[in-house]
Amino acid sequence: QLQFVESGGGLVQPGGSLRLSCAASGFALRGYAIGWFRQAPGKEREGASCVSSSSTRRTNYADSVKGRFTISIDNAKNTVYLQMNSLKPEDTAVYYCAAKYGRSTCPDYAMEYWGKGTLVTVSS
Repeated sequence: QLQFVESGGGLVQPGGSLRLSCAASGFALRGYAIGWFRQAPGKEREGASCVSSSSTRRTNYADSVKGRFTISIDNAKNTVYLQMNSLKPEDTAVYYCAAKYGRSTCPDYAMEYWGKGTLVTVSS
């Protein structure tokens, strides 16, 4: 059974950092585009970051997180990470990881496998 399990969320003060993890089971991450998405209270889900399925693993980021968030993959652990620095209250959301085989981008509608999410709260 293909599964994603996110972890690492929690309460952090503005300006702080968190690292989210997304552990995959039942499939290897090679060949999959993997994205981190987030949904803030009362808002639609949005993409935060994506790593393509290509061998170069090209990454891209939403303008709102560019320069603060970094997506990475540990193939040995079959885990995707999202390092979040300089967190702001507007980063408060449930964060999800998702995957789709063979894609170079991560549009929400196209992602096939989703985790259940982890809550990040940025507040003083």
